[in-house]
Amino acid sequence: MVKDVLRDLEKKFKTSLEHFRRDLSKLRTGRANLAIFEDIKVDYYGVAMPVNQTAKIGIPDPSLITVQPYDASLLEAIDKAVKAAGLGLNPINDGKVLKIPIPPLDEERRREIVKGVKKMLEDEKTALRNMRRETKEFIEELEKEKEIGEDDKFKGLEELQKLTDDFTKKTEEVAAAKEKEIMQI
Repeated sequence: MVKDVLRDLEKKFKTSLEHFRRDLSKLRTGRANLAIFEDIKVDYYGVAMPVNQTAKIGIPDPSLITVQPYDASLLEAIDKAVKAAGLGLNPINDGKVLKIPIPPLDEERRREIVKGVKKMLEDEKTALRNMRRETKEFIEELEKEKEIGEDDKFKGLEELQKLTDDFTKKTEEVAAAKEKEIMQI
């Protein structure tokens, strides 16, 4: 029974880690990255659609992103959406394709982004601790209800701590890799 609880927790931890990775991938690093477009919506005949569903997005070189709409009438709307997204990007509209140069980040902006990564890391660690606490309380409740023995409880709590430590370490490694990527010129 404790193993099932820990297996469920491990799935939650994995989901949480993937969500954390996805959130970090959306941060600007001074290099072209398609993930920054995931949250940009374009008005497509009255419906807010993600840019990546209305256009072909490419990266011809590390400092340039090209956006070629499937419907040429969307070029202006995509241009406005990218400018309004607050990413500090200024698209160049040539009539058929948007060329979006990715300016290098200055040192001050890099440090601000790293602070944001550290805050995201702390939030993620808090979420892991909350999941751990809930599982710990559930295991203790199982022992109180006499569904498991005291030995099973202690063994389960020990495995719970190992699992939490393991995912906390993985989360810290992901954040450290992102910080290194951001600070790299």
